Amino acid sequence: MRSIKCVIVGDGAVGKTSLLISYTTNTFPQDYIPTVFDNYSTTIALPDPYNPDSEPQIFKLNLWDTAGQEEYDRLRPLSYPQTDIFLICFSVNEPNSFENVYDKWFPEIKHSTNFENLDLYHQSGKLPILLVGTKADLRDDDHERDRLQESNSDFVSQQQIQELVNKLGLMGYVECSAATQVGVREVFEKAVDCVVFEPDRLVRESLQQKQQAQDSQQKPKTKQVNKKNTTAQPESSTKPQKSKRSIKRKCTIL
Repeated sequence: MRSIKCVIVGDGAVGKTSLLISYTTNTFPQDYIPTVFDNYSTTIALPDPYNPDSEPQIFKLNLWDTAGQEEYDRLRPLSYPQTDIFLICFSVNEPNSFENVYDKWFPEIKHSTNFENLDLYHQSGKLPILLVGTKADLRDDDHERDRLQESNSDFVSQQQIQELVNKLGLMGYVECSAATQVGVREVFEKAVDCVVFEPDRLVRESLQQKQQAQDSQQKPKTKQVNKKNTTAQPESSTKPQKSKRSIKRKCTIL
């Protein structure tokens, strides 16, 4: 059974631990649980999304929870080595946590991890990082919307999110709610897909492109012959008139 290491980072109180507990136990913790470091382990079965007829494969998913507070900045990177994929979490109702994805979490991961040894990075050129938006249920909460408007703020928009994913070269984005469990399973299915199936798909696409290029080079080139216009011009139906000579006649009277 293949083992996959997944490390979850993000600002404090964005819902990282709630996401892990909701996924592994199918329950939502009602009280805030500050985390220093914690590990969760579970199994997940996934079929190859690019081969629908394949049997589901079972993977062991090792989930590493981390503390987002500043006082743990030196300890946190100790959990990064040999990570297969990172989840950077932010809360959709906290724009500051979204800004910290770019300002803090992405630089910390990039500077603390050697991605050159990962197949995912080697094949795709993208970093093995998945962006996760938490507390998605609050998008439909009128009280939360009013609170944000009173503070001259708003929910993080889908356009902002997609622009950041493209800018940083991340694997993608998944939005979820640990409270309602909507999208929770999809987060970890996407994480496994990025690690296991995405590199294989990219390899297959690369081989297909190379084969197509070779086939196009081996095809005999047909010479283009510039045919001259040899179409006979139709003869004119009217024959050219002969020029009549003017004949002077003389008359002699005897």
